[in-house]
Amino acid sequence: MWCIGTITGEYLANLEDVLDVYSAPAAAGVVRLCFDERPCQLLDHVLTPLPPKPNATQKEHQEYVRKGVCNVLLAYNIDTGQRHLQVTTTKNKGDYARFMDWLVQTHYPEAAKIQLVQDNYSTHTYGAFYEHLPLETARYLRHTLEFHYTPKHGSWLNMAEIEFAALSRQCLDQRIATQQRLEQEALAWQAKRNAAATKVNWSFTTEKARDKLKNRYAELTKITDEIKLSEH
Repeated sequence: MWCIGTITGEYLANLEDVLDVYSAPAAAGVVRLCFDERPCQLLDHVLTPLPPKPNATQKEHQEYVRKGVCNVLLAYNIDTGQRHLQVTTTKNKGDYARFMDWLVQTHYPEAAKIQLVQDNYSTHTYGAFYEHLPLETARYLRHTLEFHYTPKHGSWLNMAEIEFAALSRQCLDQRIATQQRLEQEALAWQAKRNAAATKVNWSFTTEKARDKLKNRYAELTKITDEIKLSEH
């Protein structure tokens, strides 16, 4: 399910930019990644769950204890079906910058260019690199990473959202009390999904967007024409 909200020229420009990244053929030396990050609530049991009976699910007491929040950062390679994640205590520019440095240096050190689809959250900027990494590292990342922002209220365009949905269903649908255990569970999920090279089957294209949103395109064109007329 997706929501487009208010259509503006910037919205359409970002929408088409992201869709064009997805639909382009894979190119030598170019890596295409989708990135997102999400806070995860840590929860513990008030009472120890009863051991499950055969062929039955474990029963949990409805009450729980909040144990804080941690943050999951995830990048998904649309060409190889590999995902790379880390779990951090906080969600800030430093965490973002260090994750990107680790991502590039560990997994894609030979990439000539990395096209990175992400939302326009305030920490997702080149400036974060210069504020939290050595100057030469920041400069290298700025030249290697090519940012492609999803539109405001257009997070449904980010394939990393689909990966987070799978992570929530397949791994985080349980009470996890510590960041260490959440990281263990998330990395085990990642390993299993990577071994299968599970890919997102994305079929929405710029052409389909123009057809489905043709009335919105027309409205925007009409507004633009009216502005031009008022200027004469």
